[in-house]
Amino acid sequence: MARKPRVHFPGTLYHVISRGKQRQDIFLDDKDWTVCLSYLSECKVRYAIQLYAYAPTENHVQLHSST
Repeated sequence: MARKPRVHFPGTLYHVISRGKQRQDIFLDDKDWTVCLSYLSECKVRYAIQLYAYAPTENHVQLHSST
């Protein structure tokens, strides 16, 4: 069963987690992290979000943002 769509309110804070499948590593070297930061930078501009904090580890990354 699919989950319900997220409710979006302007200015709401969001905690987003992206994790590797079966907790596998998603950042294997510094280049992987550099590419991820590049994508985050592009998304900030494209979707006009505020990124307040991010916490990367080898197998997941957490983002704290608002629109």
